[in-house]
Amino acid sequence: MDIWLINHYAVPPKYYPLARQTCFAKYLMEMGHTVTIFAASTVHNSTMNLITDGRPWRDEVVEGVHYVYIKCKGYQGSGLKRIYNICEFAWKLPGVCKRFSRPDVIVATSMPPTSCAMGIHLARKYKCKGIAEIADLWPESIVAYGIAGPHNPAVIALRWLEKWIYTHADDVVFTMEGAYDYIVKQGWEKEIPQSKVHYINNGVELDVFRYNRVHYPAEDSDLKDPGQFNVVYTGSIRPANNLSLVLDAAKQIRDPSIKFLIWGDGDERTVLAQRVQNEGISNVVFKGKVDKKYIPSIVSQADLNLMHLPPHAIFNYGISPNKLFDYMAAEKPVLCDFPCAYNPAVQRGAGELIDYPTPETVARAIEKMSCLPSEVYKAYCEAARQTAQEYDFKNLTKKLIEIISE
Repeated sequence: MDIWLINHYAVPPKYYPLARQTCFAKYLMEMGHTVTIFAASTVHNSTMNLITDGRPWRDEVVEGVHYVYIKCKGYQGSGLKRIYNICEFAWKLPGVCKRFSRPDVIVATSMPPTSCAMGIHLARKYKCKGIAEIADLWPESIVAYGIAGPHNPAVIALRWLEKWIYTHADDVVFTMEGAYDYIVKQGWEKEIPQSKVHYINNGVELDVFRYNRVHYPAEDSDLKDPGQFNVVYTGSIRPANNLSLVLDAAKQIRDPSIKFLIWGDGDERTVLAQRVQNEGISNVVFKGKVDKKYIPSIVSQADLNLMHLPPHAIFNYGISPNKLFDYMAAEKPVLCDFPCAYNPAVQRGAGELIDYPTPETVARAIEKMSCLPSEVYKAYCEAARQTAQEYDFKNLTKKLIEIISE
């Protein structure tokens, strides 16, 4: 089959670390299918543009994957220029797509919903199968994070577009397992039967993870200290991540052998590092930013990997952070210090969940995990290994092709 993957942000991972479409493309091609990824020329969270001349589009093959970039104007932040960029990609998409042979299947991703809707429209135009892939619940996320109210005209318009996508797609694939709960909450279950709604979370390329773990070892004295119980966090350090709670929890720890090791960077790192120094928080170390290829070694040497996010109502429908699957591929227990439903690590016995995160509850949960009997600790590790296998992108791609082939 000839399969198109339309995703505004899915440039090659060497430019931006969004590897989902690239992983699907790689394994679909191994199955004998032809795959093309359509993406905007702008690289999210950077000033890079992959088209710097007057061409309206260009294509290239990167590590065997065929990408088509559509020229869009750059932006910074989430202001009007980004909104223009989002709309620009959607309206230019049909003009570029008509230069290619008719596909058998189009998989169009939201976020943003505009390009997803255009992908479904093109599938109807070409009379091929159209699958909507929903990686973020828009506009529900806007409401949940307090950016706009439910009666805001923009939210109402996006809600209409969202429902149009779900009803006009042949199938809808969510990265959140509880997405049908959301559809029922909206009162759309009559128009959108559960039979057309599917679940494929994010995952991990186990072969790549294991290769990097061996070939890019992280040499760190804290990780190698046999007298420490190391709690590892990897990721952004921004006010939105609320890592202040982790520091507060560290101050509540009574066991001197427990240490928090934080890898990552962001605009709050300097402030939090200064707080560690000022308050004498001796069991927290900021390790700085590290190339992603070293992450498998880091998280595999941890005693406990910390999945930390501020609580939000949107997590009632499930979670899909990429690092959750890295943590499980490390074959170590995972502690999720925020309430969330449909959590793969907790569901499968690979981790624990804190429903009411406070400095005290987080500290007590970590101390409990540090004192587990050997056989119980090994059971968490084995569950993590098995769950990572389930979420290997090879297996996720098999689920995608089953939906395509129905």
